[in-house]
Amino acid sequence: MTTKTISSKEVSELRQRTGAGVMDCKKALEETNGDMEAAVEFLRKSGAAKADKRAGRTAGEGLVGTYIHHNGKLGVLVEVNCETDFVARTDDFKQLVKSIAEHIAGTPTPPIAVDKDQIPADKVANERRIFTEQVKESGKPAHLVDKIVEGKVESFYKDVSLLNQPWVRDDKKTVGELVKELSGKTGENIQVRRFVRFQIGEA
Repeated sequence: MTTKTISSKEVSELRQRTGAGVMDCKKALEETNGDMEAAVEFLRKSGAAKADKRAGRTAGEGLVGTYIHHNGKLGVLVEVNCETDFVARTDDFKQLVKSIAEHIAGTPTPPIAVDKDQIPADKVANERRIFTEQVKESGKPAHLVDKIVEGKVESFYKDVSLLNQPWVRDDKKTVGELVKELSGKTGENIQVRRFVRFQIGEA
């Protein structure tokens, strides 16, 4: 297969779309033979892998973001951490914090935990019991019940854990992927530490 020559214009376009460095963009285009969409996906996966490696590093800086709905009946506080105050003060980081706060306020299924391992065990147990009863009542074969229930539990995790939810502004990526993209761009460990969502009339 003939290797396509990558132009500086293509590298520049990919940089604008992803925020990745020049050499990373050039490599992504070379690896995908100039396919722009494939190169974007390549950089996303690469950035996610690098972000996972940084996850153990201390993230002691960051910002607390807020969102208050125009009618004053819904509000969100979210803490997002990074490694340095320098990154915390960048427009990209501020925008990430703002986007996450807006997502928590606007998503159809309000999250109850940052990630699935933080969902209360009693909540998971209760949902599992309900799912089991539903599947049994549906008449599914007994040997399939456990497998179907596990699938429903996994879907429940994704529905209510913030990092696994599709981002409200672009459902092709999750909130976790949004965080990893900025982590890849800054080279720092970025984490959503905690959040709280207040809505009038809700406990």
